[in-house]
Amino acid sequence: MLEWCSGDSSHWVTLSQFEIFVKIYLHQTHHSIADLDGIFSYLEEQMGPQKSPGLHLFPEGQLVGYPLQDLYLDPSFIGSFHKALEKFNAFSTSMEREKEGEEETLFLLGGPEYEYSSRSTPRGIPQNIYNSIYAVSPGHPLKPIYRKQLLPGYDIFDEPKYFTPGTENKVLSFRGKKLALLICEDMWSSPSSPCDPVSLLGEEGAPLDLIVNLSASPFHLEKDHMRTERAKEVCHHLRAPLAYVNRVGGEDGILFDGGSFVAHENGILAKAPFFEKNVLVWEMPSSPKKENVSPPKVPKARPRKGAWESLFHFRLDDRNPPQIRPLNRDDLDLALAAIQFGLREYADKNGFQKFLVALSGGLDSALVLTLTKLALAPGLTLEALSMPGNFTSPKSNELTRSLCEKLEVPCRFLPIKFLHASSRQAFLSAFDSPLEGIADENIQSRLRALFLYARSNQDGAMVVNTSNKSELSVGYSTQYGDGVGAVSPLGDLYKSEVYQLAHHINDRYGSLIDPEILGRPPSAELRPGQKDSDSLPEYPVLDAILEGLTSYGLSVSDLVERGHRREDVEKVRRLQSLSEFKRSSFCPVIKLKFKSYGFGHRVPISKKL
Repeated sequence: MLEWCSGDSSHWVTLSQFEIFVKIYLHQTHHSIADLDGIFSYLEEQMGPQKSPGLHLFPEGQLVGYPLQDLYLDPSFIGSFHKALEKFNAFSTSMEREKEGEEETLFLLGGPEYEYSSRSTPRGIPQNIYNSIYAVSPGHPLKPIYRKQLLPGYDIFDEPKYFTPGTENKVLSFRGKKLALLICEDMWSSPSSPCDPVSLLGEEGAPLDLIVNLSASPFHLEKDHMRTERAKEVCHHLRAPLAYVNRVGGEDGILFDGGSFVAHENGILAKAPFFEKNVLVWEMPSSPKKENVSPPKVPKARPRKGAWESLFHFRLDDRNPPQIRPLNRDDLDLALAAIQFGLREYADKNGFQKFLVALSGGLDSALVLTLTKLALAPGLTLEALSMPGNFTSPKSNELTRSLCEKLEVPCRFLPIKFLHASSRQAFLSAFDSPLEGIADENIQSRLRALFLYARSNQDGAMVVNTSNKSELSVGYSTQYGDGVGAVSPLGDLYKSEVYQLAHHINDRYGSLIDPEILGRPPSAELRPGQKDSDSLPEYPVLDAILEGLTSYGLSVSDLVERGHRREDVEKVRRLQSLSEFKRSSFCPVIKLKFKSYGFGHRVPISKKL
């Protein structure tokens, strides 16, 4: 018996009166970018003698990984890709063909299509590169059959730099059924898009049996809801179910979460898990015979907002002045899973088996240590390093020891007091000027980074950054000091959200982070009695201003009209702009939000405010 679900699966409609037409396999794959051997070996395994008959769908860019960036243009990579295609085609064409008209197996998968002029060779410079869907079945070679029409160029995307857009829709026949093909952004058209592939498919008038969307859709909180709601709109417009397959992987700070699904206009019919390789199998029913009549007239399928417009996503509440809406429990669970996945992915794909976290006795480093501990998989280890200085309180040392004992993480103590004193004396001797103020504070932070990376070099450990988005926004960290690390798990969470996630972990796992750490006034402890609030607005105020500037695109005047003090807003805006040089040298940030620092944030360092 097959059942279709509506909405949140609370309502089900039985379709037992229909026979099963074909099995559809959504391959939610997990490969490293440019791992051609691994990618093509997986395809050969799926297409080999033990293959499962049916329609097999693979993500956008499956043949090479995504996003490939300038590797698309690298002659050496292009040559390797062509050789891998030739090798795979020799394999696929050697297989026994299915009888003409009775084909039972078809593979659809994404990959780059290189087009050369008549005067160039396959090893020359391509005339065009397309983001394409390839088709292959036993006894046949891979053949590109559809080219992506909408090429995103916002946030992390830069497809117009590499690809030429396609200009034609594609409806494919398979076992007598009509399959409409789309690639990721093709279903996200908006009034600002150059074309609307979904609406054009509807205007062509041919009844469809299935819409196929091959995607490499990056994760952020609320993204899954956006995908499924848009998919239901497309299903309603084209009067057919939609199979959406997405890849899994952590590519530096960008996460691909999977979550592949089959949708109907009234709900989700099947769903794959997040952040893990999976093959989702859906048994497509043979629908009732369709009358030879024109499809109903429906409005164009363009949504109110395009995907790029969703970058300006409102998360401020209606208070005066507004504050950031807290993350709900589901978002916190998802953020927790995403951070752990991102840490494991970065370590695995860059050859690390050990993590190293610098502890200060404060909340950020305590949360990072806890997150990293929760992320440990078999074969991965974790070590903490505490480097107390002249202004580190005894309470910080006590809380550091207590946390490491509770988490069962080995902790090394390496005091920097004497090294700091020696540095001050050496500076005075060289420049005949004392080391004071910010320079003296920063040298403490850089001494810690020195020993952190000395340990990393000695032990082959991956340093995990401990900065949060609030600090990163206004430059409240030391470049090449506490701003160091291979990857940043908190770089897309404001300080107020750091507290939320810490409380959430304690609720789930039983007070892993000492309540006393959560209750301490935030401080870098680089001078006597220092507190973060000495230099910055209180974090709830700071975070709301930053969210308004960064994610809303609001001006200073806009925020003042909403109740924030002008001096606070102007100060935060100035600090944010002046700190661009620090962000440019910062490590990859695990992307959790619509608008994040990192790969998708491109702002000049040198500019006039």
